[in-house]
Amino acid sequence: MTQTQLATSTLLAAAAAAAGTLTYAALSAQSQLFGKLLIAPPNPNEIALTYDDGPNDIATERLLEVLARNNTRATFFLIGRYVQQRPAIARAIAAAGHLIGNHTMTHPWLAWQSANRIREELTSCNAAIEDTLGTPVRYFRAPHGARRPAVFRIAHELGLTPVQWNLLPGDWKPISAREIADRTLSGIIRNQRQNRSSNIVLHDGGQSGLGQPRLPSVEATSLILQHYKNRPEIRFVTVDSWN
Repeated sequence: MTQTQLATSTLLAAAAAAAGTLTYAALSAQSQLFGKLLIAPPNPNEIALTYDDGPNDIATERLLEVLARNNTRATFFLIGRYVQQRPAIARAIAAAGHLIGNHTMTHPWLAWQSANRIREELTSCNAAIEDTLGTPVRYFRAPHGARRPAVFRIAHELGLTPVQWNLLPGDWKPISAREIADRTLSGIIRNQRQNRSSNIVLHDGGQSGLGQPRLPSVEATSLILQHYKNRPEIRFVTVDSWN
């Protein structure tokens, strides 16, 4: 190999490594290379149930019933356009005492958007939620967890704390409630072995539109709560208790 070929090979390898690092920083749920994230503290007995992509017809309302029966508060990251279309459901979430966060207006991959688009997505979602509920929004989850430094900068300028997760059961896939619950319970055990709380992402809606079939996630929530019903050392919390 000539010196030119060697130099080219070295540059390509360095570029590939840099691209891999940037992709990890943008998409890995727990990477903090681009900025500080709220994930989960070192308290293995605390669990945060969080729900993305609502409000959604039927599923969100039934989920609220399950949470109420189990005297459990959760965190809901809402899509702004759905809040505008289903304000009564958003108000029901707030009236039940759950924490509501910003999940953007239309659910784009923010890591690949311009700064203007990022700001518009966050400010529009804030406005939709605040106009509906009359209270400020303080927490934000990026769709798909995708972010870059501009996302953090704009979120902080708007007074939003970015929140990720450390448990993703994949409930948006066509799997049963039992499988969703089993994946979640196994993940909680893994986190406990690492002396960490569990920040669980489930879904009561979907980015494709209203009416997404999320009843298995609702039933899985019931199974998870029943599993811990006689475990007084386990506490279900909202993410603001970790900030």
